[in-house]
Amino acid sequence: MWQAIYEDLKDSGLEIIAVAFDTGGKAAVEASIRAEGCHERPDVLARLMGWSADLWARQAPPTYPCLIDEGHQLAETYGMVNVPQAVWIDEEGRMVRPPESAGTIDMVRHMNRETFEIADEPVVAGMAARSAYVEALKDWVKNGAASPYVLSADEARRRLRGLSEDEVLAANHVRLGRHLYAKGALEAAKHHFREASRLHPESWNYRRQSMMLDPESVGQLNAGPDFWAAVDTYSHLPYYPQADLSQA
Repeated sequence: MWQAIYEDLKDSGLEIIAVAFDTGGKAAVEASIRAEGCHERPDVLARLMGWSADLWARQAPPTYPCLIDEGHQLAETYGMVNVPQAVWIDEEGRMVRPPESAGTIDMVRHMNRETFEIADEPVVAGMAARSAYVEALKDWVKNGAASPYVLSADEARRRLRGLSEDEVLAANHVRLGRHLYAKGALEAAKHHFREASRLHPESWNYRRQSMMLDPESVGQLNAGPDFWAAVDTYSHLPYYPQADLSQA
């Protein structure tokens, strides 16, 4: 879907760089990034993620750069707590929109956990949110700094809050966990990722990683009992906060 958007906008100057956060590295994400059978994905995923029928039909493997951040360094730098999130950076290197959900909303709490099916009402809301985000992106590509979706420097700073003391400690646990994982100390690595998740409960990236380090889990969909237990435990924390597209 993002490939279709990229094809529509690349001649107008849009560049996309996708980044996966996974300590498992290439083995964990390559099959998803370059999925040759993407057209075989079940349509229920389109309903879950809010994609229109047109964009869903045009899905294709990406031709833009797709990087793997094994150390979660980009997430730490920008304060990203889940995927997919997006950052808008202009030609001058200025962040004009800090990290936010890239058109996704909190659909996971409306989903049947066995079939992934979702009722029509939340699907309509999800598609409206995705469409609004894509249209805002198109406006920025067309109008640049004159786009009403470009935030002032002060507003961008306000939305890009700094790390708390616990979040800094969580990031250090992630560094240690990754080091131990590379050394083959799996249980110790999982302990440090769990500590990172405890210290920074808003980070679904950390929580997801803590559950997906076992060899049989690497590269699999994170939708097991531990994930759903976390969704229930942290029901007060939105899984996908809707992007605030109020015009600056």
